[in-house]
Amino acid sequence: MEMCPTYIITIYLLIGISNSISLSRGISFSGTTTENADQSSNSLNGKTKLSAMTNYGDNSYLAPVVCGSSKMGAYKYVSELWRKKQSDVMRFVQRVRCWEYRQQPSIVRLVRPTRPDKARRLGYKAKQGFVVYRVRVRRGGRKRPVPKGIVYGKPTNQGVTQLKFQRSKRSVAEERAGRKLGGLRVVNSYWLNEDSTYKYYEIILVDPAHNAVRNDPRINWICNPVHKHRELRGLTSEGKKNRGLRGKGHRNHKNRPSRRATWKKNNSLSLRRYR
Repeated sequence: MEMCPTYIITIYLLIGISNSISLSRGISFSGTTTENADQSSNSLNGKTKLSAMTNYGDNSYLAPVVCGSSKMGAYKYVSELWRKKQSDVMRFVQRVRCWEYRQQPSIVRLVRPTRPDKARRLGYKAKQGFVVYRVRVRRGGRKRPVPKGIVYGKPTNQGVTQLKFQRSKRSVAEERAGRKLGGLRVVNSYWLNEDSTYKYYEIILVDPAHNAVRNDPRINWICNPVHKHRELRGLTSEGKKNRGLRGKGHRNHKNRPSRRATWKKNNSLSLRRYR
């Protein structure tokens, strides 16, 4: 039986990914760390010996690494891949994916998340009622939308170009997904890919009317009407970050509703006309 060239390329990619992980973590296929390869297994130097399962035959690169009594789960390996974005394999895969994303609409529904480890950390569950959308946002600054570049106002507001938007691209992606899918609730989002023109994000949404969501005590809080369009009011994780509400302690008690709003209130003078 002939093997498909795509299948052969996939096998080589998996081998390269596994090799890059092992080398980055200092693990050799023989089961010992590269630093302690020349030391005997009975050494009493107190260092933990890493051993790999030997029941995999020639596929030893697929063996789980055992460090003492703890094991690395599957999502830990996936997370390690995304931490090495500049590796040859990830750069090639991301470049090919970016080409595919450019051929598709700006907002498209996915069958499953591209980064399952990241999605699960941010609240995604592979169950009914949860959906994932990919959103494309154009990179660059924000130009003031005025006709012919004419701003009718005071000189301090005359700028048209070189203006910086106050919110991040990820927050904009959440906003566009929320407006497109008004019946769903935005849970969270994460970075996916980027090129010279666009940035791509995946948005996790849930259906507040689905029984699987309403009966789940871990997520049914979002079914409350007060969480409608939370992405438009800066209530998501990225929205709170852009409002400057990530800090804790006595230095952050007066930052509400946002850091910029508090500064503007404290540094502006407002007087009544008749006083």
